[in-house]
Amino acid sequence: MTATIKDVARLAGVSQSSVCRALAKPEQVRPETRERVERAARDLGYYPNRAASGLITGRTHNIGVVLPDLANPFFPSVVKSIQTQARRFDYAVFLSDTDEDPAVETTLIRALAKQVDGFLLCSPRAADEELRTIGEEVQTPVVVLNRRVSPFPSVTADSADGMRQAIGHLHALGHRRVAYVAGPRTSWSNRDRLRGLRSATTAYDMELLEAGNVAPTVDGGAAVADLVAASPATAVIAYNDLVALGLLNRFRVRDIDVPGRISVVGFDDILLSGLVMPPLTTVAIAKEEIGRRGVELLIDLLDDRRPLNKRSPTQLIVRDSTGPARS
Repeated sequence: MTATIKDVARLAGVSQSSVCRALAKPEQVRPETRERVERAARDLGYYPNRAASGLITGRTHNIGVVLPDLANPFFPSVVKSIQTQARRFDYAVFLSDTDEDPAVETTLIRALAKQVDGFLLCSPRAADEELRTIGEEVQTPVVVLNRRVSPFPSVTADSADGMRQAIGHLHALGHRRVAYVAGPRTSWSNRDRLRGLRSATTAYDMELLEAGNVAPTVDGGAAVADLVAASPATAVIAYNDLVALGLLNRFRVRDIDVPGRISVVGFDDILLSGLVMPPLTTVAIAKEEIGRRGVELLIDLLDDRRPLNKRSPTQLIVRDSTGPARS
């Protein structure tokens, strides 16, 4: 038979209201009482009713996660980490995919606001001012991942250092002209990566050829591959791994040797990047760390602690898609 709150109270030798407070608001009871209640709950296998607990604490113990495209292989690792960390804090996760549509993004935030205690927005596509407006409207704590939007706390990757590592690697291989295939113009990550790339190429006295903005997909990379091949660049860095895979595929169709004629570097280190031929050199982002830290920042907000922005490290993963520059 399932244990009830009455059973826990009887075993712990306290009132039912003390059990409620000990499990929902432990800071309001004496430590020895809390320990007795928690021990009794464990012994009986008792799990508090979330709905009933919510009436006391005002919390749902749900986190809303909004992301632009679950089909993008970058996001599942982040989401898995979010779910794992949320469970440690006794939170469930509501997941919503906006299909890269900023209007859907704000609609989902409004719709979920009363069902969650806070939001993790993964690479949101809406404009900064629109996100600030919706945040004030719903009055629900928000943490942003892979983007910075004041005044929300954020977790971002150190893209500038990732680009510095990539350019240092290509420079050591003799490359002096590098093309960059950019992501969407509205993407904060794209702007951040481009700033880091411009700084790194200047520091290494290399020429940067900007090949334009494309969709962050395999098709986006394939669409600009011929332009890159016709340029004097001996290496190309893509906005993300999907764009880089599109470049590799088109180069293979045209019998353009990689890395003999042109070296290719991606960004993100998704699972596919190590499985293609040739395996893709890429800048790895600590996706699991971003998800974990995002949950921790949100819990800090919910507990009235002031969280600080976090920056996650990046690491160059050298594989076979880069080699010495052609003479």
